[in-house]
Amino acid sequence: MAKVLLKYKEAVVQEIILEKEVTTIGRKPDNDIIIDNQAVSGHHAQIKTEGEALFIEDLSSLNGTYLNSQKIAKAEIFNEDVIVIGVHNLNVFCNNYRRDAEDKKNFAVRGRSMDETMVIAPDDKKKILTAADKSIPEPVGGFLVIEGSTDQKEYELKERVSAIGKEDGSAIKLKGFFAPKLAALINRRKEGYFITPSGDKELKINGKAIDRRYDLKDGDIVEVGNLKLQFYIKE
Repeated sequence: MAKVLLKYKEAVVQEIILEKEVTTIGRKPDNDIIIDNQAVSGHHAQIKTEGEALFIEDLSSLNGTYLNSQKIAKAEIFNEDVIVIGVHNLNVFCNNYRRDAEDKKNFAVRGRSMDETMVIAPDDKKKILTAADKSIPEPVGGFLVIEGSTDQKEYELKERVSAIGKEDGSAIKLKGFFAPKLAALINRRKEGYFITPSGDKELKINGKAIDRRYDLKDGDIVEVGNLKLQFYIKE
């Protein structure tokens, strides 16, 4: 059975088993794989099983869907392919799907075979993704550390997406052997900030465990392991 690892940078956000004939991907909550980021369209793309093959199909998204650095309309997926949607990667593992010697030989160019698939130069792709992930002027918020050990006592979050975890590149770096690589993702947008738990570590807001997206409000207390943070919004 095929599966997908949804990743932000190098951290795994979610593992999805592809059990359905059609698996939808997008920002809206009615999708099977939800990527709550403004670079992602409401209904962005879908993964479809057609006979013995697996396909990725773009659903006329604003910023496009990429398969192994190629912008695609629809293309066949093979084991260890990487789909890029917005600033997230979807690593595909589907050992039971066919890939013959000729497929392997033509691995770099096969995405052009269906519909009108356009090859995007790396510099052009970077411009598209950078434009989709540009910073939002307002609001500006962050966290004050009120309990626990971290590298700083205050974290101002200006990026579109910030991570809490032990993984290199996390905005708020967790310490300790048992600290998760990724505990939560914090998204910044015009309407404000929201936090989404990731991994096995329990995330609490104002003393209550959460298992889904939460819209942060000024003064909220966020707890991850032994770390306690207070969220603030600058005037």
